[in-house]
Amino acid sequence: MEREAALALVKKHVKTRNLVKHMLAAEAIMRRLARHLGEDEELWGLAGLLHDVDYEETMDDPERHAVVGAGLLESLDVDPAIVQAVLAHADKGPRVSLMDKALYAVDPLTGLLVAAALVHPDRKLNSIDTEFVLNRFREKSFARGADREIIKTCSEIGLELEEFISLGLEAVQGISRELGL
Repeated sequence: MEREAALALVKKHVKTRNLVKHMLAAEAIMRRLARHLGEDEELWGLAGLLHDVDYEETMDDPERHAVVGAGLLESLDVDPAIVQAVLAHADKGPRVSLMDKALYAVDPLTGLLVAAALVHPDRKLNSIDTEFVLNRFREKSFARGADREIIKTCSEIGLELEEFISLGLEAVQGISRELGL
């Protein structure tokens, strides 16, 4: 599946603007990680973009989240590695590949980065740095939805927390205009 088709699929199934932004942020971070790790940027980017394609349909039934999305993607002949990553990000399948593990850690990182930008006086991603985000990361009451333990699984892809946050921040800063931050 090409990115244009993936984005059209997202826009067809996801109407919540902030959820689309989350998926765009996940795409950007996954692309950046793929480049850093010498992996396929297109494949990883598509996994990030498509990972929550079923979220609005399944938000009241979390057991179905990712399962419905994976089924939709399979029906469209999306690369099986993307389908597996979609399942794995929501604990509906094992995290086997590097891409599976990366998407799992990236999912909550997007929320942490956006929340950090929103508490900065400028409310801009380009106004914050890795240290600012790390300081917020250490505050247990800050952005409680951004599961720190999941973010720390970045070690499973060979990255220290600081480097993972730095790469993620760089990625979302690169699309800050698209994210409205």
